Amino acid sequence: MAFFRSIAALSRLRSRSGQQACLSNSVRWLQMQSSSDLDLHGQLKELIPEQQERLKKIKSEHGKVQLGNITVDMVLGGMRGMTGLLWETSLLDPDEGIRFRGLSIPECQKVLPAAKPDGEPLPEGLLWLLLTGKVPSKAQVDALSKELHARATVPDHVFKAIDALPVSAHPMTQFATGVMALQVQSEFQKAYEMGIPKSKYWEPTYEDSLSLIARVPVVASYVYRRIYKDGKIIPMDDSLDYGGNFSHMLGFDSPQMQELMRLYVTIHSDHEGGNVSAHTGHLVGSALSDPYLSFAAALNGLAGPLHGLANQEVLLWIKSVVDECGENMTKEQLKDYVWKTLNGGKVVPGFGHGVLRKTDPRYTCQREFALKHLPDDPLFQLVSKLYEVVPPILTELGKVKNPWPNVDAHSGVLLNYFGLTEARYYTVLFGVSRSIGICSQLIWDRALGLPLERPKSVTMEWLENYCKKAKAA
Repeated sequence: MAFFRSIAALSRLRSRSGQQACLSNSVRWLQMQSSSDLDLHGQLKELIPEQQERLKKIKSEHGKVQLGNITVDMVLGGMRGMTGLLWETSLLDPDEGIRFRGLSIPECQKVLPAAKPDGEPLPEGLLWLLLTGKVPSKAQVDALSKELHARATVPDHVFKAIDALPVSAHPMTQFATGVMALQVQSEFQKAYEMGIPKSKYWEPTYEDSLSLIARVPVVASYVYRRIYKDGKIIPMDDSLDYGGNFSHMLGFDSPQMQELMRLYVTIHSDHEGGNVSAHTGHLVGSALSDPYLSFAAALNGLAGPLHGLANQEVLLWIKSVVDECGENMTKEQLKDYVWKTLNGGKVVPGFGHGVLRKTDPRYTCQREFALKHLPDDPLFQLVSKLYEVVPPILTELGKVKNPWPNVDAHSGVLLNYFGLTEARYYTVLFGVSRSIGICSQLIWDRALGLPLERPKSVTMEWLENYCKKAKAA
C-alpha cells in the first residue's frame, strides 16, 4: 500500500477507565475499552505512532528541500500549481486522475467490498481505506456500517433549526444549518474545554468525525423530503448500508438507484486537498475548530457555482439544449448550441478542471454505469454526443487547458433517470459524499499535529516593487 506498511499485530485489550475519569460521562471516546480487527479506532491507534515518526523524519531530513518556485501568476491565479498542503487520503494526478491511498477508481471498484457480487464499492469501505491506507475485508466494512448506524441518531433541535428556515431556502443553506446545529454535541469541544492533551486531540476528533459522517445522510434526506415531498420523512432501514440507506431515506428503493448512490458517494468523497471544500475544511480545522464547524465551512465553499454547485448547472444546461433542439438533435445542431453558449459569454458546464488534463475518471465510471443500466436514455445519449462535440470546440477556442468532461458532466443525468430530478438538490449529495474525505483527513491532521495554516499575503504595490527590484538585479 502506497501510504502505510501493513501491520501484523492485533490491537491489545487496554483499559482506559483510569484516564481522566472526570470526563468519562461526557466524552464518549474515553469509554472505548478495547480494539480488534473489526475496530477502526483500534486500527488507527496502532498506525498513528508510526506515521508520526514518519512525519518527524521527513521534517528533520528534508525540511529545507524546495518543492518549486512561486510566480506572480500563481499568486494572482488562485494559487494554482502551488504545492502547499499535506493531504494524506488522496492524490490527484493531472493525467491519471484521483487515487485514494494509491488506488485508482477502477482499482477501488475491483478490490473494495460491495453490497452484491460485481456491485459498486460500499462507501464504508472507502472510509476505512482513507483512514487506514488498507483495503478492508467485508467483515470490517459490515462492522463499520453497523457502527455508523448506531451513531446516526439526530437530535430534534437539528430539525427545528432547519424548520426555522423558509422551505424555499436553498437546499445547501438548509443542509449547512443542520450540520451547524449538530455541533452542539461535539466531543472535541467538550474534551478541549476540559484540557485534553494535544497528543490525544485525534481521538475526540475521530468521534466527532464518525458521528458526523453517520448523521449527514439523515440531515440531508430530511432537507430533501421537507422541500420536495411535503415533509413526509422516511426513517432509516437498519438492514441497509450507508449508500443504500441514503437512497432509501430520500425515497428511492430500486436496487439500481441504491447502487448508483454507493458509486456516487464513493467517487465524490475526496479529491485531494486543494479544492475549495477540502481546503476550507482543513483551514478551519487547523484553528482547532471541531469537525462540525470545519465541515459546515466546507459546505459553504461547496455551495459556490465554481465548485459543487456546478453539478446542478450541468443538468439544467442539458435540459435547455433539449428544450431548444429536441432529443434527437444532430451533432451539427449540438455544435451550434455549444457555440451559442460560448459566444454568449458563458461556459459549457461539466467540462474542464483546475488540475486534470484528461477525461475525469469519475466521469468514465459513471459512463460505464450508464452503459450498463440506461444505455437508451435520451439524456445519456446526449451526454455521449457532448463528449464528442465539446472538447474539439473548446480546443479550437484556445483558452481552455483541459477541454475534457469532469465528474459533473454525468452525475445529474444518472440521478435524473432514476427519479431524483430536483437539480437544485444535487450539491447536497456532493456534500454528504465529501464528509468522508474531509473528516478522514481532519482526523489525520490532529493525529499528526499539523499546525495552524497561515500563508503570507501581499499587495499589488508589494508585487510591483518586488518585480522592479528583481528586474534590476
